[in-house]
Amino acid sequence: MFQPSVPTVDISAVPADAVLLDVREQDEWDAGHADGAVHIPMSEFVARLGELPDAEQLFVICRVGGRSAQVVQYLVAQGRTAVNVDGGMLAWEASGRALVSDNGEAFVA
Repeated sequence: MFQPSVPTVDISAVPADAVLLDVREQDEWDAGHADGAVHIPMSEFVARLGELPDAEQLFVICRVGGRSAQVVQYLVAQGRTAVNVDGGMLAWEASGRALVSDNGEAFVA
């Protein structure tokens, strides 16, 4: 269940040049992801925290928003500015935003 304190934005509010952090697992990433997104699966997140880009704000995304909300809570507790992308990759795709496959090719759903 989402906590009301988790900062959340609608997919339409994610800027084209946003630093998008995808916390889905490898198989989900391979099936299609946002071009230019940073991939750190939630299951590896704490161990790979040092790989986070030094960005003013991180837009965190997963499949529908549950895992990314948990990561945003953690990041905010660590003093980072992060927001949960409401609806996750399902909303991303539904909004018509481009996806690429694991080899960087355009993704067709």
